[in-house]
Amino acid sequence: MDNHTIKTVFKEYIHPLDAKVIQKMIDVTGLDKYVKKLDTLTYIHLFIYAQLKKLNSLKEISNSLSRKKTVQRLVGLGSISKSQLSRKNREIPHEILDVTLRHLIQKVQHTLGSVKAEKALGKLHLIDSSIISMCLSRYEWADFRETKSGIKIHTSIQLCNGNVSLNKVIPTPARPADETQLDTLIVHDKDVLNVFDRGYFNFKTYDAYCETGIKFATRIKANTIVHVIEELPVDASSPITRHAIAKIGIMKINYSW
Repeated sequence: MDNHTIKTVFKEYIHPLDAKVIQKMIDVTGLDKYVKKLDTLTYIHLFIYAQLKKLNSLKEISNSLSRKKTVQRLVGLGSISKSQLSRKNREIPHEILDVTLRHLIQKVQHTLGSVKAEKALGKLHLIDSSIISMCLSRYEWADFRETKSGIKIHTSIQLCNGNVSLNKVIPTPARPADETQLDTLIVHDKDVLNVFDRGYFNFKTYDAYCETGIKFATRIKANTIVHVIEELPVDASSPITRHAIAKIGIMKINYSW
């Protein structure tokens, strides 16, 4: 992903975020009361960038920020250490991010109207996993790495009409890939949109879902080959710069960027 694309995509992620709403929550909690450098809004911007660039550790985030002027301009920060990032991770309550998500959903509902928004967001299932590290000598059955054991919690959460409910939880040893549990977590309902990240990346699985009408949204890997079949017209007022019918795997899709 080149710098031009990063700038464009980053701005699209940042644009819907209402800084005033987030700042009000920060002020109520007193989260940034004594903060001089890494405030919560800057933290959110930095981690959105890290997600876009697939940075895997706090050290990578810190190094990328210190080396690249483009990143510094995007997030509004010159440098930050990995220890400061770690402390900020621990300090921020999940309620702030939860309220931010709900606020974004309300904006979609306001933009689309209640009927269209309910259709678009009425049945949204979020799929992800988390690893819990454990002592290797006591939990040998949970084989993970040479120096530690671990389990992986695969989770499906339903988001409907502003309410969040747990749909399914599957514990496994940490070593197997996320994609091994996708079929179990996916909701086989044509009215449901399943959302998951690149950890579940598998073209054969995606092709099968497309053939059976299962809706899903995910992010493709940077080295994915996209075969453009037909270029389509783009409205000059649209933020989309290119619209085409393309082929990824064996299925033809509408592809916009």
